[in-house]
Amino acid sequence: MNELNKIEASFPDKTRFMFYPHRYKAMYGGRGGGKSYAAARALLLLGIAEKHRILCAREVQRTIKDSVHKLLGDQIKELGLEEHYEVLQTEIRGSNGTEFIFSGLADQTVASIKSLEGCTRVWCEEAQNISKRSWDILIPTIREIGSEIWVTFNPELESDATYQKFVVDPPPDCVSVKINWRDNPWFNEVLEKERLHCKATNPDGYPNIWEGECKPAVEGAIFFKEIQAMERQGRICNVPYDPMLRVHIVSDIGGDALTAALVQRQSSEIRIIEYIEVHQTTLDVFSSILRQRPYNWGRWWPPHDAHSKHLAANLLSTAYKLKALGWDVATRDEITEQSIEEGIKTTRMAMSRIYIDKTKCAAPQPVRPPGDVSYSELSWRLVEALKRYRRHENRHTGGFGMPVRDPYIHAADTMRYIALNERNMLNADQRPDMYMPEATYQPIDREVGM
Repeated sequence: MNELNKIEASFPDKTRFMFYPHRYKAMYGGRGGGKSYAAARALLLLGIAEKHRILCAREVQRTIKDSVHKLLGDQIKELGLEEHYEVLQTEIRGSNGTEFIFSGLADQTVASIKSLEGCTRVWCEEAQNISKRSWDILIPTIREIGSEIWVTFNPELESDATYQKFVVDPPPDCVSVKINWRDNPWFNEVLEKERLHCKATNPDGYPNIWEGECKPAVEGAIFFKEIQAMERQGRICNVPYDPMLRVHIVSDIGGDALTAALVQRQSSEIRIIEYIEVHQTTLDVFSSILRQRPYNWGRWWPPHDAHSKHLAANLLSTAYKLKALGWDVATRDEITEQSIEEGIKTTRMAMSRIYIDKTKCAAPQPVRPPGDVSYSELSWRLVEALKRYRRHENRHTGGFGMPVRDPYIHAADTMRYIALNERNMLNADQRPDMYMPEATYQPIDREVGM
């Protein structure tokens, strides 16, 4: 410890908890808070005071340049620690036996990660990208007495595994601190000019970039502004079932996935009271899942191609099967058809009138009912899917193409079908010519998909 007394190293006040023992230490926030610099300095000093094996990890590390290797090397020079550390090409070694090693987590398995069992400290940088799978593999591996896991990140979505694990529902003995630019006493004039410029020119991105707030949706999300407006206006909320209104079922039926958005319409309001998505489940089982709900059922609105006959199904259409199961299915003539791009535009217009139940459509980590194996991890994840629904991006031209066909596309397509057909989702006392939606939508300034 006498050696440490000779070293001059400054830290923001909010980061001093790093020098006290805790199993988990998380620092999150926006740009300019000094989180990464503080973690690098603290670990270097701890590595001098005691012998440690320190893993510096991130979700993906293709080369050593992807790691914090250079940041640590720069801090060694800045603090004058060259006599204590030798910076090698792929690791850093301390004169007392301390070592810094670097690894990505995405490619690790339960078997391969055993080589890291002896680590006493783990620093996960850019941890917003670390998946639940990686956390589930890493955390049980770091089991030395007194071992600690350090986490630094700029938040993205509230539903991301790292934000849920260390901010929303932190484990025992976890200190989680939000650190932003105003908490850094060495925040300089150059960064201040960048911050003010961002605030003036990118007001939508500023809260995440500089204030460390979660994004309303992923970068490039097709419905970014619409989801942002829904959250700001409180339209992702408790949306109770109204027994006086019909519950219409809007579904996407594609591949091994079946979805059902349960929709009620009151005047111009579109209320989504529940969203269900199942995989590798037959129509009859899916039908029975829905029948368990004591709702005032309206019509089932499948995609238009649900009326097509399939050779593999003995020339029986999906719509025919749904009718055989006792559902009132919209006819092909009643179902509105549009191209994907036109449907996206229609959806944007409708989203200003949509209310989504935050429990049954936006649960970040849904719980499966006991004994019910038909539910997938995406059950009740409508909002999550809308936040992640994005286009293919050409990295060379910067242009955008068709929507990405990933696990979130089924929910996004379901929302599109809601927007296309909501005009005809009638209650018992309505006729098709009675409904005229209010023109409340204001066009947004957006280049993609206009």
